[in-house]
Amino acid sequence: MGIVGFWLLMAIIGPTISPYDATAIVDVDVFSGMSRKFLLGSDYLGRDMLSRILFGTRATIGLALAATLLASSIGTAVALYAAFTGGWRDAVISRALDALISIPSKMFALMMVATFGSSMWLLVTTAAITYMPGAYRIARSVAVNVQAMEYVQAARARGEGVWYIMTMEMLPNMIRPVLADFGLRFVYVVLLLSGLSFLSLGVQPPDADWGSLVRENISGLGEGALAVIMPALAIASLTIGVNLLIDNLRGKRAAKE
Repeated sequence: MGIVGFWLLMAIIGPTISPYDATAIVDVDVFSGMSRKFLLGSDYLGRDMLSRILFGTRATIGLALAATLLASSIGTAVALYAAFTGGWRDAVISRALDALISIPSKMFALMMVATFGSSMWLLVTTAAITYMPGAYRIARSVAVNVQAMEYVQAARARGEGVWYIMTMEMLPNMIRPVLADFGLRFVYVVLLLSGLSFLSLGVQPPDADWGSLVRENISGLGEGALAVIMPALAIASLTIGVNLLIDNLRGKRAAKE
């Protein structure tokens, strides 16, 4: 929880506490090591890596959160509808999304970005479309079990509407598994967007995320390894932190059951 909380805080206040502007060339000394001027060294243009990482945190986490929220909210809403109505609607929706999920995620993302470009909104949309079917599949499996519960059947017997049953009876009892899956989707999206940026297909200059920081400094791996290692460590620490948080949530759920 502490790791995730730290990076969320940095996404909010990071740019305001960074020593320099993200694009400011502070010194002609490129790929320098740690010093009082450069706490995490400098990059291939002599820019402060700490500042670059702090500014990149907002893009990395902001884009990933937006895409994951979009994927999970749409996937969960469609899953609730499919599980509650059942029949041919459930079958059609499930088969259509199964066809979409059969396309390798990275291949689909590459096709989208290569065709339509790599603007911020397109990156969010692409990642959301890529991982929405997976969110649907998890949410539907939970919703099918929940809608068979006695309290849902009682609500149907009382004549409650579809919207009321889905939002007031079913959704509250799906929160924990949906949140756990949300965390996994977030990790997948972070890795996908970082991978696209590493391939120069993600966030474009002058903006930067952690994946683009690794890419633009990879040529100096021998003389300025810090410029590559630090953003890579940021990606690793965030994804590991989220996974640990998910495991903690699952452990608490299992203990209650």
